[in-house]
Order: sequence, then C-alpha cells, then structure tokens
Amino acid sequence: MVMDPVKTYRYLRLAIIGMVLLVGAAVVHEWWRTGWQCLETSVSSYYYTPARPVLVGALVAMGVCLVVIRGSTDAEDILLNVCGAMTPVIAFVPTPGTGEHCDTASMAQVDVPADVANSVFALLVLGLAVLIVAFLVAHGQRRRGDGGGGRTRARLAIATCAYLVTAGTFAGARSAFIDTAHLAASAVLFLAIISLVTVNAVLYGREHASGSLRIRDVVNRYAVLAATMAAVAIVMLIFGRVYGWQHAELCIEGELVTLFAVFWAIQTRELWWRGVRTARASDEQSPTGSGAG
Repeated sequence: MVMDPVKTYRYLRLAIIGMVLLVGAAVVHEWWRTGWQCLETSVSSYYYTPARPVLVGALVAMGVCLVVIRGSTDAEDILLNVCGAMTPVIAFVPTPGTGEHCDTASMAQVDVPADVANSVFALLVLGLAVLIVAFLVAHGQRRRGDGGGGRTRARLAIATCAYLVTAGTFAGARSAFIDTAHLAASAVLFLAIISLVTVNAVLYGREHASGSLRIRDVVNRYAVLAATMAAVAIVMLIFGRVYGWQHAELCIEGELVTLFAVFWAIQTRELWWRGVRTARASDEQSPTGSGAG
C-alpha cells in the first residue's frame, strides 16, 4: 500500500481548524454557564476557569501541528515554526491580571507559579531535545552536501539564542517571566500570523501572475485577510486605550483567531490536492520535505 503524504497535510490542517473550534466551544460554554453578563476580558483569561484543560490542550496540539507542517518557502516555514513555538508558551503561562473571574472557586484552585514551573520546565526539556535533533540533522545534511548552508546555520543560531534567552529568564527571573511571557508570546504570535498571511498573499500572487509580479497580483484574498487582521487589531487597541473598554483585548484575540481559521480553511482548500504550493528543490520535490517543519 502506497502512502499519500498529502493526506497527512490534510489531516494536520483540519486538526488545526478543529482546535480553534474546540477552544471556541469551551469559551462559549463557560460564558453560558456563568451567565451572559459575565464575560472575561480576554480568551487567555479563561485559563482561570473550567475551560482551562481545553484551552491548554488545544493550544499545545495546535503548536505541534504548526511546527510539523512544512511551508512552501523558507519564509513561510519559519513563520509556521514561530507560531508553533509561541502557542505552548501562551498555553502554559497565563495572562497577568485578574479579569472578571466569575467562577472564583475555579480560580482559587489554580497555583500559577507551580503550574508554570512544571509546564515550562517540561517545554524547555522538549525544546532542548528538538535543538539537538535539528543540529544532528543539519550536520548529517552538511556531510552529504545537501544542507541549507548559511541559511540553515542562521536559523539554528536564532533558535538557539531564543531558547537560551527563554531558559535564562525562566531560571533567573521567574517572577518577571510569569508576568511577561504570555504577553510577549502573544504579540510575537499575532505578528507572525499577520506576516504569514501576507507572505501567502505574495506567493499566491506570484503563482497566478501572468508575467512579472505586480502590485495588483498580490491584492488578493490573502492580502484582504492580512489587512483586516491588522486594521481591526489597531482600531480595537486604540478604542480600548481611549475609552477604557475592558473587552478590547478579547475582541482583538477573537478576530485574529477567527480570521486565522478563515485563512487556514481557504489555504487548506487551495492546497487540498498538493500539500504545498510549490515543490522545493532542497526537499527533492517531496511535498513533506525532510525533518520537522
């Protein structure tokens, strides 16, 4: 029986959409359970509610899928890896502040420092293992003469520096890590998502351009999604600052996650039969490439 690697892409892509639906259902159920008048100030604040297991589990699963999926280009691949690396941090380190917390009994059961210490330590162990494997794979490719050269070394160097900074802050400044890691990871994730959609606008335009790439070629459905993501986030951020609307963060998170799911569904439909948009010579024309995303 010949295995079709494109099917793996389909399942991974559908799993990500499923995880978004899972989180949405858990948040809506908790909102309904505590009363429609009680709404947390952010999606992340539901960490302190019974929705926590679904929220953490879905984000971790989504991160794994994003890292495993191989992008059509190096730029897309890097952005997918960044998104995948940020989601477990967002899951394991809760948002600072109190929020609404209508369910005070559930909040009282959460020991944030102990939870973060355990979860992030395990995440760092996994991260170290991934780095070691990545270095071994890169070394093997270099010996065979089919490595990525300077680009591969640069990616490994950046990943190593990011790991050391994270591990150092976690070990030496735990309080600061707990206070800032969630917000920092969220900011990086959302910037990476908008950049990912923008890159796909260029790739889609390049693939469908009749000649040389022009501005009108990249003004497509992906560009509209990226512009909408950025515009709504900026408007809501300003509105929240000016008028003190406490649910501005919830609105920003909600629209970015929703539009990301829309983007992912559109791209999944586009690449349903191909897996990736273009074959990469370094991957020997294989839609799955070699190694982790």
